[in-house]
Amino acid sequence: MGLLTIIRKNRQKEKEMRLLFLGLDNAGKTTILKKLNGEDISSISPTLGFNIKTFVHGNYTLNIWDVGGQRTLRPYWRNYFEQTDALVWVVDSGDRTRMQDCKLELHSLLTEDRLAGASLLVFANKQDLQGSMTDAEIRDALDLTSITTHRWKIWPCSAVTGANLVSGLDWVVNDVAGRLYYSTTTPQLSIQHKAALGV
Repeated sequence: MGLLTIIRKNRQKEKEMRLLFLGLDNAGKTTILKKLNGEDISSISPTLGFNIKTFVHGNYTLNIWDVGGQRTLRPYWRNYFEQTDALVWVVDSGDRTRMQDCKLELHSLLTEDRLAGASLLVFANKQDLQGSMTDAEIRDALDLTSITTHRWKIWPCSAVTGANLVSGLDWVVNDVAGRLYYSTTTPQLSIQHKAALGV
């Protein structure tokens, strides 16, 4: 996303954000979105294409794209990168056997030019399940500390109980807002953001 996009958004005060929910299949992306939107989560089937949810969170309208994570669908992820303000990467905290696959997919995404500068929220989902990995274990398994191209935060949560979903969304919305809609009352672009955005 270039400087012109930022200026245009700042001038028009659109107060809109585009969030892209990605992750391996069965991580809980759709369940998280339905829970955040107050929908029934008792019967959810795998996402075979994509879902779009639009709702207001605080002062912002969020346009959220939830794309299926099956291996056959991952090559199509790049079709959804355009104008993404934040990437929400959802991880199944109980799926230890696929952490390496999860790490490779995430780090591959972060090299994409069209996602440059996007905020990154890693939802460590399914914390309600016994034996699930802690957020610290997932941080290490995904090698998050090596990420210097994006502002990131890992957030333990549960799509079923709703624990920490809103606070995680708060962080990513505030991070995007500070970057896109900054003014005298909100933080200026950080050096890291300036470098990522080529400002």
